[in-house]
Amino acid sequence: MINSIRISSISLKNDDLRSYQFLNETLSDVSWNGIAIANWDQDYPYAPQAKFRIGYTNSAILIQYQIEEEVIKAQYHIHNDPIWEDSCVEFFISFDNRENYYNFEFNPIGAGLIGYGPKIKTERARLTAQQINQVEVFSCIERSHLGSKWSLIQYIPFETFVHHTITYSFLKENTIFANFYKCGDHLPRPHFLSWNKIDHPTPNFHLPEFFGELLFE
Repeated sequence: MINSIRISSISLKNDDLRSYQFLNETLSDVSWNGIAIANWDQDYPYAPQAKFRIGYTNSAILIQYQIEEEVIKAQYHIHNDPIWEDSCVEFFISFDNRENYYNFEFNPIGAGLIGYGPKIKTERARLTAQQINQVEVFSCIERSHLGSKWSLIQYIPFETFVHHTITYSFLKENTIFANFYKCGDHLPRPHFLSWNKIDHPTPNFHLPEFFGELLFE
């Protein structure tokens, strides 16, 4: 089964004043989607609460993640470090019917890794730190007697997709394929969750054949 999301266009007023509070309020009417499929639950039964919502403007894609987990880890602070070892949220997106795709991987403090290419990892290449810096990241971390929560908002300008010319009309006129993930390879209880189901014997997010559909309206 392939999940799909209909994505509404958002108008950003005072776009130059972007902040966590501003973007959180902007996305307040957008529905949440769960990152709740523990594809390898026999080996990795722990499943933190994870969800996301997504919208787009005439120049950017906006994604907000909300996570509740027992440990929040953000060891890495330099782009293209092994971000997946931290508390990590990931967004993989393909504009060419899943032949090639971008992978966006970010931890709670905004350190990121972005790659592009086919699923053959030796043929993939990472964006530079300067290119990754085009993604604006706003986060909020809560730790209390009730547990640990964090939220991350990404403002992804179309220019970040450096191997394509992405426009508002392109998104509206094409079916886009993607998947969303929550992982933490080096957390006390590693986990590998996805939005769209992955049918593979071992943890692997680099399987575009299991991407769902994004329908930009």
